[in-house]
Formats: sequence, structure tokens, C-alpha cells
Amino acid sequence: MGKLPTILSRQLIAKTRLFRVEQLDLEFSNGEQRCYERLIGGERGSVLVVPMMDDETVLLIREYSAGSQDYQLGLPKGRMERDEDPLEAANREIREEIGYGARELRLIKTFTIAPAYIRHQTHVILARDLYPDRQPGDEPEPIEVVPWHLSDWDELIGQPDLTEARSIAALYLTRDLLT
Repeated sequence: MGKLPTILSRQLIAKTRLFRVEQLDLEFSNGEQRCYERLIGGERGSVLVVPMMDDETVLLIREYSAGSQDYQLGLPKGRMERDEDPLEAANREIREEIGYGARELRLIKTFTIAPAYIRHQTHVILARDLYPDRQPGDEPEPIEVVPWHLSDWDELIGQPDLTEARSIAALYLTRDLLT
């Protein structure tokens, strides 16, 4: 690929509590100019945690999802706070969402979502050697914790409420890593 486009101008065109929409006027190396818009999530990114009770059992959660307006099965997740690294954020999130901390945390992969339109990174963290440690979180209602055996893989992937691509991809990566 060629040289990155030159940013001619950048303008904030909308801002909410969680997101910003930015307009970019770009010039490409061949002289073409285009206007792009992008959604910007949290500057620090987020974590998606694969908490393993043992080598066979992952702890999933079922919680309300405003985007799809239903309850979704997936992995614990959340924004990184100002002074946290991904491993610290992952351990905080599982304490808040599933009531466990982890003695062993490992970055598996960093994902983007629709990078043509969204500037945001999600760090996928494998959490092992779990121990009980419930911490208060910011959830509006208790989150259902759903233990699932990875040997029941086909049934898990077939669940109608498991639709989040990040969770599905993280589960595939974990399954491959552990086998």
C-alpha cells in the first residue's frame, strides 16, 4: 500500500457521554480528496475477558444490550479506566461482572470493529486461576453468570442469544489456544 492520506482538517461534529463523531477531510497520495466520518469510542479502548474456571469451563454472562434491545450471551467486557493497562482492566471487569478475580491474565489479541468507521480497540484477555472476589460495578441489574463447557462447542455457538462477533471470535481463539 501507499503512503497514508494527509489529514487536511479534523472536526468534531457530535459528542455524547460515550462517543464522539469526527469528520476528516483527507488527501490521498494520488491527489484525490475525500470526506470521512468516524465514530470514536473510549480513547483507552476496552477489554473483553475470557474467564476460565478450569481448562474446560468458560464463564459467560447474559446481560441487557441496548443496541439489539434484548439480553445477550457473551463474555465480560468494559472500558479501560484512565490509569489501567488491559490486564488491570480485565481483572477489574471480571470482579465486577462475575465475582471472580484472576491470578493469571494473558493478552490473546487486540481487535478492531469496522475500522473503516470506528476508531476503537478491544483487548481480548484470557483469565485463569480464578478466585472469588466480588467488587461493586456500575451495572443497573445483576448480571447472570452462565458457566459453559467448551466440549459443548456446537451447542454454544448455536445459541440464538450469542451474536456478538467479538465474543464469538474470542471464544474461537481461546478454544484453539487451549487445545
